[in-house]
Amino acid sequence: MSKRHNDHLKLNDVLKDFVNTHKLQDGLDKVDVRNAWEQLMGNGVNNYTTQIMLKKDTLYVKLSSSVLREELNYGKDKIITMLNESLGKNLIKKLVLQ
Repeated sequence: MSKRHNDHLKLNDVLKDFVNTHKLQDGLDKVDVRNAWEQLMGNGVNNYTTQIMLKKDTLYVKLSSSVLREELNYGKDKIITMLNESLGKNLIKKLVLQ
């Protein structure tokens, strides 16, 4: 009977390799951004948020309230900073509120 030589790999490394091999990082980033927005902005803003879309380094958020859109426009830089901190990387460079 021959001996087996099992190389032990960390699950984290295997998953990262799988994500990189299959080019899934962009899709995962989109999901992470949506979750971060919902968590950071709370129910008050989420009730008026109709669509969240990440394209390259720009986050597009559609809001059903023009008043809320104007309020959030004043704090765009702070929102971008909060989202990037929550994501753990500088993924968002521009925020477009529609």
